[in-house]
Amino acid sequence: MASKQPASALLAILFFSLAGYPQAGKRIITGTVTAFDGVTPLEGVLITVKGTNNTSGTQEDGIYYIEVNPGDSVLTFSLPEFETKEIKIANSKQVDVTLKRQIKQAAPGNESFTTKTNAVNNQPAYWRAIFSINANTEVPVNFVIKKSEAAKEKIYFVNGKEEFEGGKLEITGDSIHVNIDQFDNELVVNNGTGILKGFLRKQDRSGTPIPVTIETGKTNRFSESTIKPAADYSGAYEISIQNNTPNPEKAVALLTQEGNKLYGTLLRITGDSRFLEGIVDGNKFHLSTFIGSSPSYYRGYFIKDSIAGEIIGVKGAQKFEGIHDENAALPDPFKLTYLKEGYKTLSFSFPDINGKLISLTDEKYKNKPVIITIGGTWCPNCIDEAAFLAPWYEKNKQRGVEVISIFYERQTDAPYIKKVFGRFINQHHITYDLVLGGVADKQKVAESLPALNTFLSYPTTIFIDKKGNVAKIHTGYNGPATGKYYDEFIKEFNKETDLLIESK
Repeated sequence: MASKQPASALLAILFFSLAGYPQAGKRIITGTVTAFDGVTPLEGVLITVKGTNNTSGTQEDGIYYIEVNPGDSVLTFSLPEFETKEIKIANSKQVDVTLKRQIKQAAPGNESFTTKTNAVNNQPAYWRAIFSINANTEVPVNFVIKKSEAAKEKIYFVNGKEEFEGGKLEITGDSIHVNIDQFDNELVVNNGTGILKGFLRKQDRSGTPIPVTIETGKTNRFSESTIKPAADYSGAYEISIQNNTPNPEKAVALLTQEGNKLYGTLLRITGDSRFLEGIVDGNKFHLSTFIGSSPSYYRGYFIKDSIAGEIIGVKGAQKFEGIHDENAALPDPFKLTYLKEGYKTLSFSFPDINGKLISLTDEKYKNKPVIITIGGTWCPNCIDEAAFLAPWYEKNKQRGVEVISIFYERQTDAPYIKKVFGRFINQHHITYDLVLGGVADKQKVAESLPALNTFLSYPTTIFIDKKGNVAKIHTGYNGPATGKYYDEFIKEFNKETDLLIESK
């Protein structure tokens, strides 16, 4: 089956078909136009050969093509709300450009909330955001805005004791933009005081935007209640989640109560829900979480040692019930994924960010233990894993161990992969190989790695011995929000790698 051509390639073919090949002395210049962060493609940019009527424009992925004459020396790039930029082209055939947004200063005495609170007083600014995920459900979460070392304002998503970096604030006229690049989302609200309204949406405008209302200067999450908690509901709970199958999904809820404040996480075989924060209102509870992808809401009630409720997200709701059990545990993560009969290792050859094919049989990996992780840049638990694995590798690589991360992404075209891989590598200071396995679909993962009996979770960690054979496979990931479960994972991870390194 022929592979699907990216839109930019088809447009380029059309361009050359209509215009013909450049005449003698002329040449075609191409390149990308991105926002100031260097990764977000810009559409609708007008590119002009200075001093002529020759113009072009960007395509949907930020790529442009323009024909120039031997005497042409400067290209001009312009887009409303961005600073116009002139670039000398010399003998270049490719010119990549980044454009900065025009920053409009508010009139004295009419400063926006962010400008007045942050730029003047240099103090954190607090927002209470309420997402309307459906007609009947609002999810409150908290943001804090701080200045970075470069004096840029950044937004952080607050969940419990964690502040997760979301992105830089850009104030453009009457709007505030936050590119949440980690998840290809953007937050856009009106620039004003008191109440801000807007949307959380995909950067490419696909899907349905989620309406959001922001109360500036607010630090509470859920509305304060005058009803005291009926009890202290801290502890572990064995949970069954309804999933429209005869066999409910098993999970573990970990809760910590401080007065009427409630914190926790939900462990599933696919990974944990990261940090949840909320309140206890009598025997009822409300929890929420948001790190830039999609808000989630957990609500329900306690009756003595039992718990019941539902998990609500943009895609729907799942009911759950459970009992208090300090020994609650998930199935053994080392027994869920394994090799099919007749297989001893994994066979693959996948490209890295530069298109270089990486294989487990490469000389670099011979006679060395290798840790293979299967994940994606869009996966919250994979972010937690990379935050652990990247510094772990720097500390242990001199012992002769290697790491390969195989990522499956929502898009697989080269410009997109360069963007998301480059950002992820820089964010986590990754020095091991990161390769593209294919599109983010569990069935596609299983097809691309046919030795596996199944694929259940991003991330999945595979331990390879010095002979190149699979020693163990760990499904899922217990991150920092899981407390002792995270500590146990780190202990087990180090135990397994030590055995592989020390083996002959």
